[in-house]
Amino acid sequence: MIKEVSNNLSTEQAQLDWLAQATGRVPLPDREIREHLAPALLATIGGSAGFNSALAQVGRLTVSRVNRTRAGGFQALLSGTHVQQVVRLGTDETGRITSLLLTVHHPAPQSWEAVDAWLSGFGSRVSFAAAEIDSNGICRVVHGINAETPRPIGSAFKLYVLGALGRAVAQGRAQWDERLAIRNSYKSLLSGVMQHRPDGETLSLAEFADYMMGISDNTATDHLIHRLGREAVEREFTLLGHRQPAANIPLLTTRAMFQFKCGADCGAVHRYAASPPAKRRAMLEQLESLPLPRVQQAWQEPRHIDDIEWFASAADLCRAYAGLWRLYQPPIDHALTCNDEGLALDATMFPTVWSKPGSEPGVMSLNYLVRTATGRTLVASLTVSDPTGGLTRSVDLALPVIRGAFHLLEASELIGAER
Repeated sequence: MIKEVSNNLSTEQAQLDWLAQATGRVPLPDREIREHLAPALLATIGGSAGFNSALAQVGRLTVSRVNRTRAGGFQALLSGTHVQQVVRLGTDETGRITSLLLTVHHPAPQSWEAVDAWLSGFGSRVSFAAAEIDSNGICRVVHGINAETPRPIGSAFKLYVLGALGRAVAQGRAQWDERLAIRNSYKSLLSGVMQHRPDGETLSLAEFADYMMGISDNTATDHLIHRLGREAVEREFTLLGHRQPAANIPLLTTRAMFQFKCGADCGAVHRYAASPPAKRRAMLEQLESLPLPRVQQAWQEPRHIDDIEWFASAADLCRAYAGLWRLYQPPIDHALTCNDEGLALDATMFPTVWSKPGSEPGVMSLNYLVRTATGRTLVASLTVSDPTGGLTRSVDLALPVIRGAFHLLEASELIGAER
């Protein structure tokens, strides 16, 4: 297994070197492109003409730094004449590139004042916390904006599902290698791929956790909620330090969320909002029993994000990470380090990166825990929402705030002195 991983990373390194070299000699011949890119990827980007057009737009690039990640395989920082780019690259068994994503690597703010100024561009509904987890496992906020104000967090709620799973294992009520069967009645919609797997196929609970965290698979999430019990996940909000856990009771499954936002019953949201918790629970179970709605494409406008969502503050999410760190088990670490979503921190300074974002139209939540090379545990959480329209800034403009926060925290001795 070690040899197989090593060979795959060597292949990805070779493809990265080819990609960087290729940016300096556009246009590339069709034959060369087809030797390096898998057919499915090539079709997605518009064939050789589309690939050449994309390379021409980014210009000549050189490799500045290489990081390795578990899902999506390989990540590097490329430098151009005017901007830096983060490239995420994956290959198949033939060695050809199957996934390729280039995003602009914006310079990070260099002071807390600059962080605040940057965040002001996201509007008024921002919750932000930069914190250190001290030697007692307590989250200490070093810098925040509305850090205790709850916001909708999208798929970041899956941190609490992972916590409930880890706790069940610690208490002997579950095992990471336990096999769990996929059930059609528990399947959900995108994001994810598990909804396409056949009814009855089994995977281990650790694999379900990897899918849930690595690609935010909704079907994997709902299967874990049903395996653990909705009430167990609800309790986890309190156990992981959420200050207003009642906001997430009864717990929505992702399947129920899609029924509310895409289903045929337009009055369901209003009836649900007007109902007491006990009746809400029954409504959720009824909605989950209905066939999934047919969704042709993702909706673009915010839909009931202050009513039908999962809620937490930036400080709540910091406390959730602190609780998961105290609950540490190797499969938890593996699931949370599957994908850093393009944060692209220097792995020599920050060798461990946990990540769980969340989003839907009108909602963006970015949540990271890092372990520094000197042994400090730091957290940064940013949640933004806008119920009236699309967010004015995207993830690629939020990641610099997270990067900047971690560098500022790492340079600070305020909490580090208490270690």
